[in-house]
Amino acid sequence: MLVHLDTDLGGDIDDACALAFLLGQPGVQLAGVTTVADRAGLRAGYTRHCLDLAGRGGVPVIAGAGLSMTTLRVAEPVIDDERYWPGGLACRPAPAGAALDLLQRNIERGATLVAIGPWTNLALLEVARPGSLSRASVVATGGWTGLGAGLPAWGPDMDFNVQWDSRAAEIVAATADLTLVPLPVTLKAHLRAADLPRLRASGPLGELLARQGAAHGRDYRMAELGRLHAGLPDDLINFQYDAVACAVALGWPGAIVEQTRLAFVYERGFVRFRPGPAGRPTRVLADLDSAGFADYWLTAVEAAQRPG
Repeated sequence: MLVHLDTDLGGDIDDACALAFLLGQPGVQLAGVTTVADRAGLRAGYTRHCLDLAGRGGVPVIAGAGLSMTTLRVAEPVIDDERYWPGGLACRPAPAGAALDLLQRNIERGATLVAIGPWTNLALLEVARPGSLSRASVVATGGWTGLGAGLPAWGPDMDFNVQWDSRAAEIVAATADLTLVPLPVTLKAHLRAADLPRLRASGPLGELLARQGAAHGRDYRMAELGRLHAGLPDDLINFQYDAVACAVALGWPGAIVEQTRLAFVYERGFVRFRPGPAGRPTRVLADLDSAGFADYWLTAVEAAQRPG
């Protein structure tokens, strides 16, 4: 299976976790990575560092859009914090249009597009080269479609990928062969403190993920959040939003996907996906085997760093 990853790696640590997960999948070839919300190419530099740690220097990485199409805002990654990234990593800016070229080449090769950051690169491709997304299978993290019991009472304002560039999300939702991975379902997938020893022992990339995970858990007081909600573990470090999207793209049977119709609507200052007969046919992640996913992800990260 051929996969193209479009990511805002370098902010929330789940993007790096998703990349590591893909690298350890048997039968999956990572055809390329484009970064988004990457004004200076620093996210592309971080991505290259992760790939190098796993011995995957041959995977092309190209920096894409730097600004939101909707607001022209920037979204900088983590900078100058060596708990997350070693100092001195080079920025990797790219010429305008280079990311779109890589996306289009991989679509023509039959790659599944997995979008785990804002959908800006995909929307720009469709605007510049109409019809591109209709020829691709797109799996995207984003959307707010309800919330299960025992989870934080969050709302669509937490849906960064869609809300940061709502115009881009509207274009993708209207044109792509889309599988949506809504954030509320991904709250069932957890990175836990109990996972860190296994990560540290897995290899250089696992060591990086463990270090970032420990820092993220402290910075965002995730264990406190876990103790407040019955549906979360007490040693919560982070949610595996984006690794879940990768599992959905690979057809993992523990991810339950249903066909429905969703309408893209603006409501009270936020974007929502509303089910209804007037909506566009869309596949949507409906449920997840939480315990099964935890071992599935860790096993893949270990395999990603195994020689040969």
